[in-house]
Amino acid sequence: MSKRLLNPTSLYDGSPLGLAQGVVESESGLLFVSGQVDWDTQHQVGHDTVAGQFEAALAKLGTVLDEAGAGVDDLLHLRVYVRGELEDHMPALAPLLTSFLGTSRTAITGIGVASLATRATLVEVEAVARVP
Repeated sequence: MSKRLLNPTSLYDGSPLGLAQGVVESESGLLFVSGQVDWDTQHQVGHDTVAGQFEAALAKLGTVLDEAGAGVDDLLHLRVYVRGELEDHMPALAPLLTSFLGTSRTAITGIGVASLATRATLVEVEAVARVP
């Protein structure tokens, strides 16, 4: 097995945390995207709302997809973690997700959680895609 590590320079450097922003397994072409959060390059959250953080995390997911040579149509699965009860946030998150996906569809799992990487982090989005 060989893998290609992705670390777009516009995203925070995950290497001190032991992670790459994405990993492409060369034989299968599968892209595994680390959980994307609303962090700048200094690990600081940019928005204080679930919707704002979700939109930023989706944009960062798009950055990793682009770095891999993939796009939204290549997504196979999304997993969305939201601090608190997921149902409480669905009215704000669903339109952002459908806007991000456009006409593409993928498998999606939404999970309400008690905590994420920092107290200020409210949303995390991870994905699996296939690189064309």
